[in-house]
This record gives sequence, C-alpha cells and structure tokens, in this order.
Amino acid sequence: MTMPLRQSLTMGTYLFRQKIKRRDKFPLLVELEPLFACNLGCAGCGKIQHPADQLRRRMPVADAVAAMEECGAPMVSIAGGEPLMHPQIDEMVNELLARKKYVYLCTNALLVRKWWHKFDFQPSHRFAFTVHIDGLKERHDLSVNQEGVFEEAVAAVRWLKERGFRVTTNTTVFNTDTPQTVIDVLNYLNDDLEVDQMMVSPAYAYAKAPDQEHFLGVAETRELFTKAFAGGNRKRWRLNHSPMFLDFLEGKTDFGCTAWGIPSYSLFGWQRPCYLMSDGYAKTYAELVETTDWEAYGRGRDPRCANCMAHCGYEPSAVLATTSSLRESLRAMRG
Repeated sequence: MTMPLRQSLTMGTYLFRQKIKRRDKFPLLVELEPLFACNLGCAGCGKIQHPADQLRRRMPVADAVAAMEECGAPMVSIAGGEPLMHPQIDEMVNELLARKKYVYLCTNALLVRKWWHKFDFQPSHRFAFTVHIDGLKERHDLSVNQEGVFEEAVAAVRWLKERGFRVTTNTTVFNTDTPQTVIDVLNYLNDDLEVDQMMVSPAYAYAKAPDQEHFLGVAETRELFTKAFAGGNRKRWRLNHSPMFLDFLEGKTDFGCTAWGIPSYSLFGWQRPCYLMSDGYAKTYAELVETTDWEAYGRGRDPRCANCMAHCGYEPSAVLATTSSLRESLRAMRG
C-alpha cells in the first residue's frame, strides 16, 4: 500500500476515533457523483443509461459539501459521469480541500488539456487526479468505444505531472483480460508513466451496462489476480490497496461486504446499498446506515452480489480486518 504518510496518519486517527466512539458503521471514503453525463459511452458502465433529463442535471456545490460534512468521511472520490463536465467542479474540489478532505477527481482525461483554461486547480498533497485506464492502447480504446482516448489520457497524465499534480489511475478488469494484459498495463503505468498510485478492480455486472457478456465471476477473478500478482509484481507495483484486499482478490482470504464503508452520494441522495446497485435512496448518511438492511446484501445473500468483488464493498472490510490485527497492521505499514 503506497498511501502517503500524512494521509495514512489521517486515516489512522479517524479509525481510532470511530473505535473510541464505538461506531460500528462509518464511511472511509465517499463515492460522490455530481452528474451522470459523460463524453464517452463505455461498454461496462450503466451510468449513461439515465434518462436525458437526469443527464442534464448538475449537483450544486453546497449539496456536495454538506453531504461530506454530514457523514464525516476523510476522503472523497468524485466520479460520474465525467466530472470535468460539471461547470463548478473546480469550486467543488477547492471547497472540499478547504475542509481538509482528501480528494480524488476521477476522469477519462479527454477534457483535461482541452478545458484547462476553465479550471482553477492547484497541486496539493490532499488532491489527486484519478485517470481511468483499462489497458494499453487497443484494449483501452475498445473498452471506451472510441479511438485515440488512450493516447490523450497518457498525454494528460504526463501534462498534469509536469505541473506538480498527483496522478493516480483506476483500471477495471473484465473476462476479456488475461494475467498478461493486466501485467502489461500495470507495468506501463508503474514503470513508464510513473503514476503515483494505481487501483485495480474486477468489473461489477451493472444491470444497465450495454455489454453484459464480459463480467468476471469469483473463480475467474481469483485465478486472474493470482497469476498477475505472481513473480513479485504485487510488491513492486504502487498499488493503492490494503494488502488484505489484494489477498481477497487472490482468494487467500474472504470477507463479508461492508458497502456502508464506501457509500455513494449522487443527485438522488445516498444510494442503497452502494454505487453499483440502486435499491432506493436516503436523505442523509445517518438515514442510510440506520434504515438499510445491510445483512441482505453480499455474496450468498443477494443474487446480484454473487460475482461482486469490487473495492466499494470489500476494501472497507479489508481495512477493518487490518486494523483489528497487529500483525496485519504492521504488514500494511510495511507496504
């Protein structure tokens, strides 16, 4: 795990405070979706299937800030849709940074250089651009249904790093991937592009996703990551995951889902139970926690969760398992 030291200390202090307060459910990171509109039509994404009137909506900055203040999470991942299409996205980021939140701005990077004159972003140890890259050129362009996206994303990463910004990446894996394609893209991101951190996660089977044929099952996921992580790759790559979540991907350990740890706040409110499923919405995080039947979700409980190994449900489980064990806590500190 390559989380910066100051961020690690912030998270450690936050977790300790939750333990002192004897809170059994609390957010580690919020998936904030201030819009659903996007400039791409990715085959594995269901967000762009919203009706046209919903795609035109934009979340007020005040609503985003209020949601983060109410729940108290120390980190936020701003996604969508494509958040750079939000006319006040820079104001939203800066307001959250002013409240000492760690902010990850997820983007396909097509608008980074094109629209930079519209934004007021400044480098900060609390702020990172997270660029979505699903593979090398042919693989990535195929996944987003548009040629040239990989090359622009790579150019944008280099451009941002030259200007002093932290840049991380997010890679989604499908059953069309092999251990070698995963190795190839992570080697490139780690060694050639030299991004600060990388996230990798098996795709979740969105009910509204255009492509329903290429989502991984649990056994396939475990085999894929076991082979990809072999030969010292897992230790060498700057992966932004807890060691126990990587163990989980390999099938070395298993957890229950704790979707309340990475909740989703969108234009509709707090989404039940996570940003990958939609079983209604709550007005506040407190209402989400108190009125959601969390025992009804997870593999073996809800058929929709059968093949899910996504980070939003299982990374919080891994973090909680880590902090409850001295040995695992020391392993996480060593990276």
